Amino acid sequence: MTVIDLGDLRDDAAPEPATRRPRAVGRPFRSVVVLLVALVTLTAAAPPPRPGVHTLAGGPAAAAFVSGDRAYVVQPPDPQRGVGRQLVAYRVGGGPPRTLWRTLLPGAGVATEVWEQDGTVLLVGRTAGDMGWETVGFDAGTGRVRWLQPGVGFPAGEALLMQVPQVAGRQPIRRVAVSDGRTLWSAPGTPDDVGLSFGPSGVDRLVYLPADGETVVYDAASGARLVARDLRPGDLPTRQRTLIAAGMLLVIRDAGGTVTGYDLDTLQRRWTAALPLVGYAERCGSLLCATRQTGGMWALDPATGTVRWTDDRWAGTLAAAGGRLVVAAGAITGNALAVVEEGTGRLVADLGEWDVIPQVEYDGRLFGVRRTGDGRLLLAELDAAAGRAEVREVLVDAAGDCRMGAKLLVCRRKDGGFGLWRLP
Repeated sequence: MTVIDLGDLRDDAAPEPATRRPRAVGRPFRSVVVLLVALVTLTAAAPPPRPGVHTLAGGPAAAAFVSGDRAYVVQPPDPQRGVGRQLVAYRVGGGPPRTLWRTLLPGAGVATEVWEQDGTVLLVGRTAGDMGWETVGFDAGTGRVRWLQPGVGFPAGEALLMQVPQVAGRQPIRRVAVSDGRTLWSAPGTPDDVGLSFGPSGVDRLVYLPADGETVVYDAASGARLVARDLRPGDLPTRQRTLIAAGMLLVIRDAGGTVTGYDLDTLQRRWTAALPLVGYAERCGSLLCATRQTGGMWALDPATGTVRWTDDRWAGTLAAAGGRLVVAAGAITGNALAVVEEGTGRLVADLGEWDVIPQVEYDGRLFGVRRTGDGRLLLAELDAAAGRAEVREVLVDAAGDCRMGAKLLVCRRKDGGFGLWRLP
């Protein structure tokens, strides 16, 4: 086992696995400006309502997840029956869901994500009393517990990168094998000094951000040191706010008044721009979008830092296609959404209010739901290229709290159970 001393790991609030599409509207606790003029008329007539393809038993304290052609339900303890917390796996085919296995969950707590990776079912959640995080690996065929470790497991290619947030003292950042939790390499650190860069397969690079000395970029697969550079030689030691987006390290300086962009592959400075009170940054099509802590968004050329356009209405982007962006005026759910031109920010279409569905497996499509006047739930594809919200389903008896993968959609039903739909 190789040991690499990286310093400290940054403590991002409420970390979550990277299997889902990264947050597109920034961190969930930022305050944002909500501003749109009117709700849009739906661009297509709603299809006739039909009930959920399948139903799964559950309850108010149960949680449901989907991955591939499987659904997983985390059932709370049942003291009257003497049964502890369980994870139940279902295969969803042409007929009713088939129970594959059920297994008792070690410990107690709340599951936040469940997905399958290379023959292993992975569960990430809060421990009892909300004291920390843990990741559990189960055999996908039998449900047998293979391993349990503290921390959050982020997909990183064929393995996981384990982060242990909200702890005192030095804790290792580790790359572990999915099958057995075996440590492949480790990098001791606490959640203050390491940033994570995400690519299509999860975490691809770690960026060591010390209070002084060299900033170092490491490969998340091999642990190899890729590049190192002192970004502020001669300055007094101090921690700086940083963001990682669009293949760049963004360093916020001058009391939050300027942002300097460094190429993540070389750590060479690209540009410095006056962007006061930046709260979050992300790639948006071919541009870099940065949002203000007080609301509003800039769209920049990532090569030069030149501001292409700015708009006080938007709080971030959710999707990009065909030279257009789906933008939001609120948090990740319950957003007023719109479509704008990527290059100019010109408003193309007002999509109205939609709750964007968390996606564990992102296939390029973005979906949202919203309640109709008669209590039904509309499922729509939010199409950036077409500039419209295409209604795909009327979800009968769905109460909300939806999650989706590449094939399946699961929503809580009004009776407390869960409805399963195959995506159109």
